[in-house]
Amino acid sequence: MRRFPLTLFCVALTWYLCLFKPPHTPLDGIGGVDKFVHFLMYCGTCSVLWFEYHRGGFRTALGLRLFLGVLAPIAMSGIIELCQAYLTTTRSGEWADFFANSLGVLAAFCASLLWQRYRRAA
Repeated sequence: MRRFPLTLFCVALTWYLCLFKPPHTPLDGIGGVDKFVHFLMYCGTCSVLWFEYHRGGFRTALGLRLFLGVLAPIAMSGIIELCQAYLTTTRSGEWADFFANSLGVLAAFCASLLWQRYRRAA
């Protein structure tokens, strides 16, 4: 936990942002902006995770990295969507949100792999 403080902060912030009552903004009328925000939130959180991973000099097997850096955030996303659907009255769980979240996680993982390849070549 001490090696990933920014990641833990981002995860806590994600939980808070996904479960509180959202304010109305002028962007509410723009279709798809919500999905873009979901993508950015998960891509940003997982990018921070991979930044801290690479900065810490960790060397773990690809399977463990896939589990902790891809599957766990996607599972968290699904749990949050279920919490929104069944535990709140001001939010709704949507498959499209889950898909956008998953794309954000995968984009951050791909960027991490590219970064790792770049660093090895340098």
